Amino acid sequence: MTQPFTHQIRVRWGEVDAQGVVFNAHYLVYADVAGTEYYRHLGVLDANIEDLLQVYVVDARLSFKSPALNDDLLTCTVQPTRIGGSSFELTVTITRDTTVLTEIRMTYVRAINGQSARLSDAFRALIS
Repeated sequence: MTQPFTHQIRVRWGEVDAQGVVFNAHYLVYADVAGTEYYRHLGVLDANIEDLLQVYVVDARLSFKSPALNDDLLTCTVQPTRIGGSSFELTVTITRDTTVLTEIRMTYVRAINGQSARLSDAFRALIS
C-alpha cells in the first residue's frame, strides 16, 4: 500500500452547528476533498484512467471520537486499506494536532452500466 497522504482543511463558520461543533455530515465532505487531493497527488486525475469516473461509494462508516470546532485546522490522512478486484477501501483519519477526531472508512466499487467491473491494472498500480 502507498504511504499515507495528508491534506489540511480549515473548519469554516458555516460548517458548525448550534452546538458549536462541526455538523456530522461535513466530515464526509472533508473525506471527499481529501480523497480527491489524494488522487491528484498520485496522478490519477492526470492519467486519463477511466476507473475514477466509474467508482462509487457503496459504504461509508464514521467513528466520532472528539468534535471539531470553528476555525480548527484539521489534518486528513488518507490511506488505502484494502484493494480488491472491483472495489477498494480508503480510510480517512481526521485529526486536530495529535487528537483523533474522526475515522472514516469508505468502500468504493467500480461499476459500468450498473454492473460491477474489475479495477484496471493501471488504477490498481497507482493506488497500491
